[in-house]
Amino acid sequence: MSVKAAEDNPFQLLIQETNNDPAQLQARYESHRVNRNKQQSTTILSENFPGWSLDEILKRLDGPEKEDGFVDPRNCLVIWAKPPPHIRDMVAFVQNELKDVAPSLWFMPSENLHTTVLEVAHSLTKEQIGNLVHILESSEKMSPAQIVEYPLTHQAPLLKPMISFDSAAMALSFVPAAGEASNEQGNAGSHSDQYTYHHLRGDVFDMVRQAGIPVASRYIYPSAHLTIARFINHDGFSVKGTEGNEVDRSRVKLLIDRITEINQKLENEFWPRVDGSIPDGGEWIVGRDRGFVIQRGRLWYGGGDSETLAYA
Repeated sequence: MSVKAAEDNPFQLLIQETNNDPAQLQARYESHRVNRNKQQSTTILSENFPGWSLDEILKRLDGPEKEDGFVDPRNCLVIWAKPPPHIRDMVAFVQNELKDVAPSLWFMPSENLHTTVLEVAHSLTKEQIGNLVHILESSEKMSPAQIVEYPLTHQAPLLKPMISFDSAAMALSFVPAAGEASNEQGNAGSHSDQYTYHHLRGDVFDMVRQAGIPVASRYIYPSAHLTIARFINHDGFSVKGTEGNEVDRSRVKLLIDRITEINQKLENEFWPRVDGSIPDGGEWIVGRDRGFVIQRGRLWYGGGDSETLAYA
């Protein structure tokens, strides 16, 4: 792979750095999320932690401080993969466990769950996004249907579910498979140990560029995640009887401890076994059941004023 190819497609850079080796790719995804969790845990549990980073737009759209008539001004164009039922069930389990110690969290509704395969554009006007959609739909080199159907023939499994978190939100994250024994063979399409989720994202990037659209994505780093919860207030995490929002550090620690417990449960139940086999429910082949979803509009939280572009 040439240096020029890696420069043209940022996803190819990591493939180049890891010698196109799925095991090395998986290790990079794993180290990214583990190191980030450690750094965030240290920050959140420190004496200087000022409190959660609240989503100021979401708190105006939902929750106790909801403002009737408020409209999210940010319009986006994205390519999503929606999780199948067994992954939605896994998320529901995790959300219920978190709700026990953090009931004021905003939890992503099951029907809105998604992983962003490629963020084509974000934070633009409705008209600007409309112009990009027009380019996509009128392209003679790459049709929207080809993008939507691509994962049906290019299967990319994700494994090892784990909660990733920071002071603003929580996600259920995964890593690309690297030769583990799949439980989901036999469907139409290819399933190669050498083809990973990161390869899939790189291919989709190239397809969108081939359609004539510049890609302005914030999500190039090695991550595969479903956002499952966000902070919209400090309820339950402030010391009662104090002025302002003094952080109740015991409650914060309780939440971090619960995340650790949940992650251990996920590892025990769903991670590959010593022999490389994958427990039932522990594998997600991205887009295999329905292809991708190309979606536009006010969709920062998986729903809102958005339009699903169905081409398949």
